[in-house]
Amino acid sequence: MLIDALWGDEPPAAAGTALNALISKVRASVEPGTITGRTHLGLVLPEPVIVDVEMAMAAVHAAESAISRGDWRAAWAPALSAHFVARRGFLPEADAAWSEVWRRRLAEVDLRALECYATACLEMGGTELAGAERAARQLIEQAPLRETAHLLLMRTLVARGNVAEALAQYERLRVLLRDELGVSPSPGLREAWAGLLR
Repeated sequence: MLIDALWGDEPPAAAGTALNALISKVRASVEPGTITGRTHLGLVLPEPVIVDVEMAMAAVHAAESAISRGDWRAAWAPALSAHFVARRGFLPEADAAWSEVWRRRLAEVDLRALECYATACLEMGGTELAGAERAARQLIEQAPLRETAHLLLMRTLVARGNVAEALAQYERLRVLLRDELGVSPSPGLREAWAGLLR
């Protein structure tokens, strides 16, 4: 299984020997942790063990929970932590199928974290509005069809006194959705746009 994960369909001629050499190098590099076993390998690390991907997933969950309670300050830090971890990506040099699954999961964590961070900053207002705008714009760049991102940006622009820019953002989204999917913005977005016009 390890040979398949490392070399896929094209393992080296002496795959077992190459794997043993690689494991020996890894054993030296993970100290003070240890790799146990010969046929079934395990990694034992000294406590405390922090796995950044797990930390990002827990942090974004904490941020989303705080957002659902309306506790903007409690959402701010975990959302930002999850974003900082998730934006690094997952093992960019690995091209195995399992690594692509984790890459997609981490990319989704990043989108959720940006949305939480933008929401928290928007609701806190004041000097945090600039952070809300940056996060909403980054969210749109990464997921152009995510309507909640466009709504966050529109609301932030209005909070910063840029109503005309918010209307222009709605128009960009309307055209994008029409051209890409042949649909109109959701009722919530249309309602926000109508409110701006009033």
